[in-house]
Amino acid sequence: MEPQKTVLVVDDDADSRSICSLYLQHHGYRVVEAVDGADGVRRAHEESPALILMDVTLPVLDGWAATERLKGDPGTSSIPVVILTGHALERDRMRALSLGDGYLPKPCTPRRILEEVQRLIGVAVG
Repeated sequence: MEPQKTVLVVDDDADSRSICSLYLQHHGYRVVEAVDGADGVRRAHEESPALILMDVTLPVLDGWAATERLKGDPGTSSIPVVILTGHALERDRMRALSLGDGYLPKPCTPRRILEEVQRLIGVAVG
């Protein structure tokens, strides 16, 4: 049996983290959470998730810098990172796609997040 796919949700907003986590868990994913960019980098090393959902506006280490660290580290560089941000300008989208593997502007429905997760790592294992 294939192991359950893990998604790391990095967001300092507890409500956003909870909604995203519960929705992904409902669809069969294992979810771990981080509350800031530094915590996200640490959890990525500990958990080796299949995918990371990264907010940009984070305390301690912002999502841009956290993504750069993850992508610059051979141990985490292959993990797809989807940037979730309220920064919806074209330059933000271009920056997100140059650093990570996906971009979703906030507000974003849980359904749209699930679609992006499935696009990048496939459906969850039952």
